[in-house]
Amino acid sequence: MNNLREVFQKYAAVVFFDTETTGLDAKTCQIIELAAIRIEQTDRGTLRMAANLDEFIRLPEGEKLPEQITKLTGITDEMLEKEGLDEADVVSDFEKLLDDTAGPVLLAAHNAQFDLLFTQAMAGRYDRPLAELLARADYLDTLTVYKDRRAYPHKLANAIAAYKLEDKVQNSHRAIDDVAALFEVCKAMDDERADLLEYVNIFGYNPKYGVGGPRIDGVTYWPQRFNKFMQSSSYTLPALAKGGRNNA
Repeated sequence: MNNLREVFQKYAAVVFFDTETTGLDAKTCQIIELAAIRIEQTDRGTLRMAANLDEFIRLPEGEKLPEQITKLTGITDEMLEKEGLDEADVVSDFEKLLDDTAGPVLLAAHNAQFDLLFTQAMAGRYDRPLAELLARADYLDTLTVYKDRRAYPHKLANAIAAYKLEDKVQNSHRAIDDVAALFEVCKAMDDERADLLEYVNIFGYNPKYGVGGPRIDGVTYWPQRFNKFMQSSSYTLPALAKGGRNNA
């Protein structure tokens, strides 16, 4: 069991995070649930959860959730009104998980492009350190990794099944459950082949549709086709990008 050994030789912490949102466009929609866990390595080489959060965010006055979002996530207007926090408070809480005074932080998400655009948009609405912390962090998109390992489809639920983690985690379309699942999937991928560091700041995209939204500073984008089997080390997306070979 690798226990993300190589990752923690470079990073002081890995923050696995996920968002639930009111829609798909970070410019016009907002986060309604943000969940994250901060994982650190102990002196014995084991992993510990150093901090976590799972918070709802209230909608602006007079706004309601789209019906399809409630059906997908189970989150209701009543839940947001009763349990939701002001967005500024969630920004402050997320900053604590991204603290990098002890060393560099790696942010990991499944389809990280989506979640990062929403968190960047949220950070941009406040004069606080979150935007800077996000910019200083490195990014790991586990969707890009998984596309190099298994055939379509590539949702988190498919990864859970592929790595036989159904008894450990669940994919419920609720952010906190997906974060816990993502952590286990990431460990399983690292056990399978310890090359996660090669995927840092490299996002694959479907060449048919292009990059989903604005490109994020510091990220290399590369077309990624659907593969039917685990790619050899010479043909992973990072290897293709490094060699300048377009695999579209």
